Amino acid sequence: MNQYIPILQETQLFEGCGKEDIEAMLGCLQARLRTYKKGSFVLRQGERLDKIMVLAEGKLHIQRDDHWGNRSIINIITPAEMFGEAFAAPDSGALLNDVLAVEDSVVFLFDLNRIITVCSSACRFHSMVVQNLFFAISEKNRKLVQKLGYMSERTTRGKLIAYLSDEAKRKNSSAFSIPFNRQQLADYLSVDRSAMSSELCRMRDEGLLRFDRNRFELL
Repeated sequence: MNQYIPILQETQLFEGCGKEDIEAMLGCLQARLRTYKKGSFVLRQGERLDKIMVLAEGKLHIQRDDHWGNRSIINIITPAEMFGEAFAAPDSGALLNDVLAVEDSVVFLFDLNRIITVCSSACRFHSMVVQNLFFAISEKNRKLVQKLGYMSERTTRGKLIAYLSDEAKRKNSSAFSIPFNRQQLADYLSVDRSAMSSELCRMRDEGLLRFDRNRFELL
């Protein structure tokens, strides 16, 4: 477990905590590690959750399939990112989405009650973890609002422009890579893959951008 402490130091949950402090808190927070093979489900829609989870290794997709098998990717989880916190509270209800391992993955599980209740030994950094949890949830809400902005665009081109523009701003460069292949990008933006590919080609022909696989350059 200790080999993943450098990853935990990069998480919002343990921001500001040193290696020794995290080592001391792992027992206090009843941390556990669980491994998942590529293609297996970490969480399923309808389950109930009482843990906060942090990806230590691999890649996960938060996604939803409708009755007819149409898939929408809600979010992508990369190492050092936290997930599950929105449904870990007792009255949060069942999970609305699936969490799928798209690579072999290792996940930390932390007991929510142990995080939000300062222990009797009063770990020096426990209160900082509670504060970090609040800030992390706020950041997740901001990202969801950002995605709602993409969804509010009426056309496939509008959604592509909104998403790619934000990625360019986030990377501070007009040339950047995105974490999706074509089908995953279509699922993330809730558009038809063929229509999206055709629109990208039109945008390229109009001199708006260049692309190669998941590499884009806005012109």
